[in-house]
Amino acid sequence: MAIQAEVRRRRFTREEYHRMANAGILHEDDRVELIEGDIVLMTPIGRRHAACVAELNRLLVPAVGQRALLWPQNPITLPNESEPQPDIVLLRPRADRYLQDDAHPEDVLLLVEVADTSQRYDRMVKLPLYGAAGVPEVWIVDLPGEVIEVYRRPTPSGYAHVEHVGRAGVVTPAAFPDIVLSVEAILVLPSPTQG
Repeated sequence: MAIQAEVRRRRFTREEYHRMANAGILHEDDRVELIEGDIVLMTPIGRRHAACVAELNRLLVPAVGQRALLWPQNPITLPNESEPQPDIVLLRPRADRYLQDDAHPEDVLLLVEVADTSQRYDRMVKLPLYGAAGVPEVWIVDLPGEVIEVYRRPTPSGYAHVEHVGRAGVVTPAAFPDIVLSVEAILVLPSPTQG
């Protein structure tokens, strides 16, 4: 008969997490984020992931202009001791450029997670957090699946509206209906006609 030991987890507050960084326990180049009080290792960024984030930057910066602030791979403060670092976020412009206060869900116009190997984690862990916090729109760029999952209408358990757009389609942020982006360009895939 095996005796099962009780496992107790030590959850951290955002303040403790930041103090660890200030004390040098966590370093700027550590790939970690705070998710519901747990310090979670982030998946390493591969070439295709990096290229996709770069392409999103290239496409979105001129398209949004001064209407939004592009916030790449920076933290967003969520309830429940969470501070994820999405790949791309479009934030409402603020005079202080987020120097005086953190970026919160009400500041987010669009949040994008690029998933090369982290699709399950992004869908099962991070997406419900974004929905419960009221982030209005999330895209998961599923690189292996060659699809962009568009999530809108946040609910306490996730999102009420989900759309899957394949490589031949286009996506448009709800906050900027004039911006139409090619899924194929975002996926950084060669055209099917190329060799």
